[in-house]
Amino acid sequence: MSFLCCWLDMTAQEQQGVMLSGSVQSDILLPQDDERTGARKTEDLLTNTYVELMLQSQYVDAGARMEYLEHPLPGFENDFKGWGVPHFWVKGKKGCVELTAGTFYEQFGSGFILRTYEERSLGIDNSLLGGRLVVKPVKGLTLKALSGKQRSYWKWNKSLVSGADMELHVEEWIPKMQQGDTKLMLGGSWVNKYEETEDIFASPTYKYNLPEFVNAWDVRASLNTGPWNLLVEYAQKTQDPSFDNGFSYDKGTAVMFSGSYSKKGLSLLLQVKRSENMSFRSRRLQMGTSSFINHLPAFTQDQTYALAALYPYATQLGGEWAWQAEAGYAFKRKTPLGGKYGMNVKANFSHVRWEGTTYYQDLDVVLTRRLSRDFKLNLMYMNQQYNKTVIEGEGGMIHSNIFIADGLYQVAPKTRLRAELQYLATADDEGDWSFGLLELSLAPRWMFTVSDMWNNGDTKTHYYQGMVTCNLGAHRLQAGYGRTRAGYNCSGGVCRYVPATKGVTLSYNYNF
Repeated sequence: MSFLCCWLDMTAQEQQGVMLSGSVQSDILLPQDDERTGARKTEDLLTNTYVELMLQSQYVDAGARMEYLEHPLPGFENDFKGWGVPHFWVKGKKGCVELTAGTFYEQFGSGFILRTYEERSLGIDNSLLGGRLVVKPVKGLTLKALSGKQRSYWKWNKSLVSGADMELHVEEWIPKMQQGDTKLMLGGSWVNKYEETEDIFASPTYKYNLPEFVNAWDVRASLNTGPWNLLVEYAQKTQDPSFDNGFSYDKGTAVMFSGSYSKKGLSLLLQVKRSENMSFRSRRLQMGTSSFINHLPAFTQDQTYALAALYPYATQLGGEWAWQAEAGYAFKRKTPLGGKYGMNVKANFSHVRWEGTTYYQDLDVVLTRRLSRDFKLNLMYMNQQYNKTVIEGEGGMIHSNIFIADGLYQVAPKTRLRAELQYLATADDEGDWSFGLLELSLAPRWMFTVSDMWNNGDTKTHYYQGMVTCNLGAHRLQAGYGRTRAGYNCSGGVCRYVPATKGVTLSYNYNF
C-alpha cells in the first residue's frame, strides 16, 4: 500500500473537541549553612520550576514547556541555570501518518543508538529540535524517520542527528500466531551524526583527522509466547573519536540478550550485555549527561531503599560485561512456608566487569510476608561490591552487607503506619551506616514522614529529614526540613553528582 493511498483512504469521522491539559512542578529550597556537611547558604531562594501545556484535537496536537531555573537547585547551577521555553512542538496526525515539528523525544529499540528523554532529577533533557515522521502503512509495520539538533541545556548543538527505524510485528500477518498468543517482533534502526571537523591536536605537530559523519545501526528481535519472553539486540557504531574514548578510532559495539519466564507464582529473568566504545554524543568534546544520543542500560537493580542505593552503579562507557539474574516465587497460603497469608521471595544477582576487573556486584534477597491481617513485613539482605575507583575515580573496592526491615501496619481503614530500619556494614570508605524512618499516612490527604541516616563510622554525621505532604484533588504540596548527603543520584546506569544541602524544602505539583 503506497504512502498516498494510506493518506487518502480514510473513514470519515466527526470533528472531535479540543482538550487542554498540563502540569506544574516546582521544587524549592531555602538553603542554610552547615559546616558539618559543607552545605552553603545563598542569598536567593533556589527553585527548579516547570510549567507544561498540551492541546489535543482530532488532527493536531501541540505543546510547550516553560522552565525557570534562574536560581536552580544545587547541582544544576553549572549547566541548567536560566529560564525559557526549550520544549515546543506541533504534531499533525491523520490515519496512518503522524508528523511532528519542534522538539520531541524518541527511542529506537533498547536505546543502544538512540534514546532522547527527560529525567529532571538527573538533569537530563536531550530532546531533538527538528522533525519526525511516523507511518504505519500496513497492519503490524511501523516506520519512523527523524532529523534534528540536540538540546544542550539552553542551546542546541550544531551537529545534525538523523535516523530511521522499522518495526515489524509478524503475528499481525499470521492468524495462527495470534490464536496461540505468540508475538514476534523484528526491528532495525540507523542513526547518523553530522558534526563539522574541529582542529584538535594530540601534540604540537599532530592533528586528529576527525570524521564529519558517524553512523550507527541496530538490529533486534523479540519473541513472546506463553510465559516466555526473549529479546536479542546488536548495535554497531563507526569510528567516533571523542573525549570519552581518548580519541580512539576503534568501532563501537553493543550486544544484549534478555530472557524471562513468568507464570502464577514463579518468575525468572536472565540478562547479559556486552558493550565497548559505545559513547555516542552529539558533540565529541562535550561532557555531562544531556549530550548523549544513545543510552546503555546498566543491568543492575535500581534500589529504592536509602542504604541499598548509597553506592549506585553508573554504566562505564569504555566497555563492560554485565549479567543480571532474578528469580521470584510466591508460596501459597496455608502451606508450611506460606503460612496463613502466603509469602513472596525474590532474589537478584548482578555482576559487571571488564578485562578481568570487577566494577560492581550485588546479591540481594527480599522476603515479603503478611504476618496478620493488618501487618505486612518486608525483609531484605544485600551483599554488594562497589569499585569506587572505576566509578568515581578513587576510593578502591567497597564491600558491604546491608540489612533492611520494612513494616506496614494498617491502623484503621484510612490510616497506615510504616517503619524502616536499615543497616550497612562495611570496613571500607566511611564505615557503617544506619537509617530509620517513620511514615504516617492519613488517606487520602495527609502524610507525615521523619527519617535519619547517620554514619556510624568516620564522620558520625546525621542526615535528618522531616516532611509533611498534603493532597488536595489534583494538587500535591510537600514541605520539609533537613539535611541531604553529597553523592550520586542514579537511574538506569546514568548518574549525576548532587552536593550536600540543608534547609527548608517545598514541592508543589499540579496536573489538570
